[in-house]
Amino acid sequence: MSVPRAHNVVWHSPSHDSQGSVPLGNGEIGLNAWVSLRGELLFYLARTDAWDDNGRLLKLGRVRIALDPAPNPSRLRQTLDLPTGTWHVQYGPSPDHRDAAQVDLQLWVDAHHPVVHVRIDTENPVTATAHIELWRTEREELEELQISDVMLDRDRPDQKHAPTIIEPDTILDDLPDWIGWHHHNTKSVGPALTAELQGLDGFEREDPLLDRIFGAAIITSEGVRESDVALRSRRDRRVEFQIPVLALHPTSPAVWRTAMEELIASVREADKPARRAAHKEWWRAFWDRSWIEVSGRGPEATREAELVSRSYALQRYVQACAGRGRYPIKFNGSLFTVPYPGKQGDADYRRWGSGYWWQNTRLPYYNMCAAGDYEMLQPLFRMYARDMLELWRHRTRRYFGFDGIFFSECVYFWGDVFTETYGWTPFAERDDPLQESGYHKWEWVGGLELAFLMLDYCEHTEDRRFLQETAVPFADLTLQFFANFYDTGEDGKLVMHPAQVLETWWESTNPMPEIAGIRAVAARLLALPEDAAPADRRAAWEDLLRKVPELPVREEDGIRMLAPAASYGNRRNIENGELYAVFPFRLLSFEKEDRELALAALNHRGFLGHYGWRQNDLFLAYLGLAESARNAVVTRAGTRNHDSFGHWNPELAQQNLSRFPGFWGPNFDWYPDQCHGGVLNTTLQAMLLQCDGRKIFLCPAWPSDWDVSFKLHAPHQTTIEGSVIKGKVNYQVTPSDRAADVTVCLG
Repeated sequence: MSVPRAHNVVWHSPSHDSQGSVPLGNGEIGLNAWVSLRGELLFYLARTDAWDDNGRLLKLGRVRIALDPAPNPSRLRQTLDLPTGTWHVQYGPSPDHRDAAQVDLQLWVDAHHPVVHVRIDTENPVTATAHIELWRTEREELEELQISDVMLDRDRPDQKHAPTIIEPDTILDDLPDWIGWHHHNTKSVGPALTAELQGLDGFEREDPLLDRIFGAAIITSEGVRESDVALRSRRDRRVEFQIPVLALHPTSPAVWRTAMEELIASVREADKPARRAAHKEWWRAFWDRSWIEVSGRGPEATREAELVSRSYALQRYVQACAGRGRYPIKFNGSLFTVPYPGKQGDADYRRWGSGYWWQNTRLPYYNMCAAGDYEMLQPLFRMYARDMLELWRHRTRRYFGFDGIFFSECVYFWGDVFTETYGWTPFAERDDPLQESGYHKWEWVGGLELAFLMLDYCEHTEDRRFLQETAVPFADLTLQFFANFYDTGEDGKLVMHPAQVLETWWESTNPMPEIAGIRAVAARLLALPEDAAPADRRAAWEDLLRKVPELPVREEDGIRMLAPAASYGNRRNIENGELYAVFPFRLLSFEKEDRELALAALNHRGFLGHYGWRQNDLFLAYLGLAESARNAVVTRAGTRNHDSFGHWNPELAQQNLSRFPGFWGPNFDWYPDQCHGGVLNTTLQAMLLQCDGRKIFLCPAWPSDWDVSFKLHAPHQTTIEGSVIKGKVNYQVTPSDRAADVTVCLG
């Protein structure tokens, strides 16, 4: 079953600006595309590795395509065709009948190659002109710095340690029959500075910014260069443009241009029908590997079910458009940021800047195993568990003199902590080597969360090589840190202090997130086959499990419940850390013996809400609260516009900030907010499917008035395809011998 075309996004009018754009992509390259009021096609180009010399993830530029004669934008039908990852634009006397259309335009990003395609079919011959439109045309200072911008310094009156200079792009000249541009990092602002500042200068590595070049070209058959930024097609009933996109590091302009010329030659020589067929086949297989299609009984249940189904499909689509690149999905906009009201038309702007916050970054990734989107987890694993591992091991030895790794919440893509977070006092002048910011100073749950997610991936795929080469070493070094950092008390248990509970409780002892994480990760490691790790490491994990404290519990009004920590104070944020034993670590869920402790904590939690990075929806689903979970995902699917602090903003709602229904935010993060949709998709999956070892639970939190058709993935290369119709569950398990592990929980 492919995703129903009912979820296609269809518009019958042009867009005023880029807020009316739709996303397209192949996992590495992303587009925001729209049709202007004049009927022109416009789109921004982005790549996951387009980092400038300040460590900011930039748009590459914008392309505008105009037709002559110009079509009539008042007779328009625009369709984002999800089954093929293609944007169709049809101009004509009747927007409802394709055969009568005067112009049929298609835009897509090749699923297998770094090329954007534009194809225009017309009843009468036309010419089309493609224009390069850039806004980084001169050196200028970035006036407004975000928290993760390298030169931000909260101790200075202007919050700048030094100016942040944006360098211009380069338009290529002296070209034969194509046009192009690139951005060349001739300097590097960040890695050398942050390494020395943070005591990491002894770790040998290549500068990740210097001599990085990224850009694109525009080609067409028998094209005529009108200028360095305009390419006119021949006059014909079919006009095609191809836009090859290329990023290299490290390189030189001459080498980059040679590589681009080779890429252009390969595009021109390619079998276009075969490539188009392969592109469509990738999207067909993507939609066929998993789905959740909800339907309701009764008008209101039907409306809510359709809203949730569409939101689920669009979020998964957006993740696919940006999830197969060199670097992980940026939580604060992914590849799809556009000029935002009040931000001087800067398409590169994103609140919180260029860095990665783990608690935000992880949220789109939790739904990928159950969806079978395993390849999209690789950029996350590569950056955190491979690229940064030895750097963090070196840092632990330098700071504390023992082995292991501690996982920093806020890092640049090269692994160093934000300068604003670490502080500007050099390592050599410090008594305390850790960051100055209290928001994450003692927050180290991220490594445990990543280890747990990698073990999920290994259970699903049975990827033995990844388990032994990546997952086990990373998890082991993470556990080693806790064993080495904290001392034991008189009872032989670790006294985990200093510590904190996420960003919320800054003064804590024995915090729930880390205790739950240590228990969950160590237990899963010990459940692996004996040859997955040496005997001495297994003994170390067993020893740590004996030493780690019990899950913290508190009592209120005579009711015992999970607690954020054994002791806690100095609240600074609004996270429900006590429920991390429910999610992400799944120690207490709907079927577990101590579920009542979690339910009591849920009922007494201090912070509510179903938007942005809030995890309340997930707690409800994992604890089997069907009606509450349903209400949560309906609320989340229908919530489009909160301000940057997570507050409902009626002015933003009136603006209908994004025309595309799968773009949420700004919320706490930025627009389009990937945390918001990521939580929605993971919650909906958990309502239908939860797993514990070899056990598979179907419908543990499924509401009584929703029907559903689904296909999801479970551990040990297992798929479950089925339906719930009027309370009756039908399903098929592949391989069939896993059917004995399934328990139906509905009702």
